[in-house]
Amino acid sequence: MSIRTLASGASAWRGYEYYEGKKVLSLSKTGEDEYTGQVAGNGPAPYQVKINTAHPRQSKCNCPHADGRRVICKHMVALFFSAFPEEAEQYMEEVEEYEREEEQRMEDHYEALRSYVKSLSKKELQDQLFEALAELDERGRRYYR
Repeated sequence: MSIRTLASGASAWRGYEYYEGKKVLSLSKTGEDEYTGQVAGNGPAPYQVKINTAHPRQSKCNCPHADGRRVICKHMVALFFSAFPEEAEQYMEEVEEYEREEEQRMEDHYEALRSYVKSLSKKELQDQLFEALAELDERGRRYYR
């Protein structure tokens, strides 16, 4: 397991954005598997980040999300990508591959939906349309009562 794979999807993505946006202000290798640095955040002062690539859960950041917790935050991911740019490239390749696969799944789904609709008789189509509209109407009423 690495810092990238232990991070939530949101933290990995935001960490990549911070890496790309040059939010990592400093980076130093402090041990065989340890790196420290400062990463800009939303506040005026940068966050102090320490990552341990051999034991990712020992990584630390003083941001509100990770301070005192054993979680991987976006600042840790950004520092990790700065230390290992090839990991950032691999991450983006994986994201792009997932997006291509998801687009293909959606196209396949809509094609199956089109085929199903074309297979219906006029009466079946009218019944299905009525049920769908009634369900949408019911959903809308639930949120506005």
